[in-house]
Amino acid sequence: MLELILAFMLIRLPYISVPFQWLESFFHELSHALATLVTGGEVSHIQLFSSGAGYCYASGGWPVLIGFAGYGGAALWGYLMYNMATQPRWIKASYAFLGTLVAASLLLWARDMLTIAILLALSALFYLPLRLAANQWLLMLLRVMSLMIMLNAMSSPFALVGLEGEGDAQLLADLTWVPGPIWIALWLLASALALLMTWRRVAVAVGEKG
Repeated sequence: MLELILAFMLIRLPYISVPFQWLESFFHELSHALATLVTGGEVSHIQLFSSGAGYCYASGGWPVLIGFAGYGGAALWGYLMYNMATQPRWIKASYAFLGTLVAASLLLWARDMLTIAILLALSALFYLPLRLAANQWLLMLLRVMSLMIMLNAMSSPFALVGLEGEGDAQLLADLTWVPGPIWIALWLLASALALLMTWRRVAVAVGEKG
């Protein structure tokens, strides 16, 4: 609960919250890219902006899954990261994996200087903590980062409310005839479920210790 409160406070702070908005945006666009590849499409490049917005430029694949995967995938990545942060023996390997994931995306899909700079900053966010000797600090830091990603994934879809003719919700509405607000509600539900599952995981761990 304390880590959740800390994460909630940090995403509200100016400047400090910016790298973590980039992190949620990265996993959002990465999820679009992976959904494209899994469904037989091709990814040209991704683009990230200092505001926390982003785009994934791709062709082919199943557009419904690709469109849904952005916000839903960001929440799932947050949950997966939280699970990584419950494994003390593998925590440094988890940081290395996440840093390498960002670095690989940089090499494969970054084309403009701003996106390259943002991805370099995000890779440092995972590589630099490896200098910490105490695994306990690494575990706590990754848990807080994962909670921030899930909270950002929950709040980001609200920016789509009222937008006309743009955004993932509008894209999905055009493809399926399901209204955009329904897709926004599904993304909120996915983020809420991810947070609930982290809570249940903590409850199980506490019960085992007890």
